[in-house]
Amino acid sequence: LDRVCVARGRRGDDAVSIEVDRHVLEALICPLTHATLRYDADKQELISEAANLAYPIRNGIPVMLEDEARKLD
Repeated sequence: LDRVCVARGRRGDDAVSIEVDRHVLEALICPLTHATLRYDADKQELISEAANLAYPIRNGIPVMLEDEARKLD
């Protein structure tokens, strides 16, 4: 399976990473424009070029709320 890491961190002394099947991320669309999203692994965001927004991924969970999204420059 083609998987991508969507979260990294530590739980106690253990390193933890959360991976998601790439097809799951590709199935998500922008809730405002219904356009496809681009995954930014470095910033842990799903980018909607159409809405000019970046939706955060927190603890491996995409937060697809406009109020939580960051406006792109």
